[in-house]
Amino acid sequence: MTNKKDLIKTIKESTQSKIKFAVVDIDGILRGKTIHKDKFLEVVDGDIGFCDVIFGWDANDKCYDNVKVTGWHTAYPDARARIDLSTYRNIPWDNERPFFLADFSSEQGKDLPACPRSLLKRIRQRATEKGFEAVFSQEFEWFNFVGTSNELAERNYSDLKPISPGMFGYSMLRPTQYQTYFNDLFDLLEKFQVSLESLHTETGPGVYEAAIRYDEILQAADKAVLFKNSVKEIAYQHGIIASFMAKWNENLPGCSGHIHQSLWDIGQKRNLFFSGDKQSPMSKLMESYLAGQLYCLPHILPMYAPTINSFKRLREGAWAPVTASWGLDNRTTAVRVINGQEKSTRLEMRVPGSDSNPYLAMAAALASGLYGIENELELTIPKTTGNEYAQKDHERLPLNLLDANRKMKDSEIANTLFGEDFVNHFAATREWEWREFAKAVTDWETKRYFEII
Repeated sequence: MTNKKDLIKTIKESTQSKIKFAVVDIDGILRGKTIHKDKFLEVVDGDIGFCDVIFGWDANDKCYDNVKVTGWHTAYPDARARIDLSTYRNIPWDNERPFFLADFSSEQGKDLPACPRSLLKRIRQRATEKGFEAVFSQEFEWFNFVGTSNELAERNYSDLKPISPGMFGYSMLRPTQYQTYFNDLFDLLEKFQVSLESLHTETGPGVYEAAIRYDEILQAADKAVLFKNSVKEIAYQHGIIASFMAKWNENLPGCSGHIHQSLWDIGQKRNLFFSGDKQSPMSKLMESYLAGQLYCLPHILPMYAPTINSFKRLREGAWAPVTASWGLDNRTTAVRVINGQEKSTRLEMRVPGSDSNPYLAMAAALASGLYGIENELELTIPKTTGNEYAQKDHERLPLNLLDANRKMKDSEIANTLFGEDFVNHFAATREWEWREFAKAVTDWETKRYFEII
């Protein structure tokens, strides 16, 4: 759509009477409504009420008892959401229903501090003011299971049946077994303006990997969030449950959500990470950006690994990093430096899992990279050659969400990057997540202690 006037004209003349819009909560979950198009036209120039409980409860709609932004003490009022008209698209698997994203940004600069999309917009503005255009993309791995939501609940999320058996990474065979689903993912997402660069099986029963086409950072995050939700919706139509859990089975590889990133000049005419020198493959700007990411990583780890389960994936020898490290085309390090032609020179942040909130993970990556540039940090961490898991002198990242969250909450760096209001709220939600886990009695405990102890 070329402009707002044309878009409004299109909506007015559409035979569609319903419009969907959604915001994203702190866990990266789309929370939305279907509204009449007349209501949409009434609020298109202003804002629309959306209960702020979406920032006052967890992924399972259980209310926090430790956050300030909302709660019983505020009586859960409406927050004012602003629909972003630039996100307009039609949902091809839902009768071409018009769809928009919204957030809680304010033209007066008083954004809701808990809003992930608003946070990313503020970080992006910092980059723009420095003459940088951040170009990002995210790739996801996820497992696919036969069944419905009701069947999953009835089986208590056990005895799961993947859509295909065995370890079939990059298989030409397995996608043909659910060929319509596989093709629908690629084709319907393309129509939904979430274009994929590639889609293939990964190693593991019923696991796929998709790389989303790169874009300006906010649109890249929008596409990543829409990708996860869309895959689940498309899967439902095929009698499939798609799971983006970071580590659903201890004996199988985890699911990554790697973030590819580069800085360009405004207008994306020149990749500022590209040095043009084969002897020194990274520009000085790229080195400072990388240094910032490595320096900040231990302080902001929950932005990349936000759940209890995230840390089950971050284990030695499990295709996921465990230290603040880097290497050239090295898949054992936290950051993989990819150097080629000017168009493809970039960094791959390999810490995030598929359970990450794309807005927060991308905000963390860009903010920490900019921190390195602003403070002219030198790349003092030596390049890893070979197996990073075998290195014994590199500092281990925090082992669990509790330790990682405590470090972030008390970190001057985190508060500098994202602001105290956001850090306080986010840290409180992660503390809640740990408390909910700590009181649960797991199958592992029952099997280990029930009879023998």
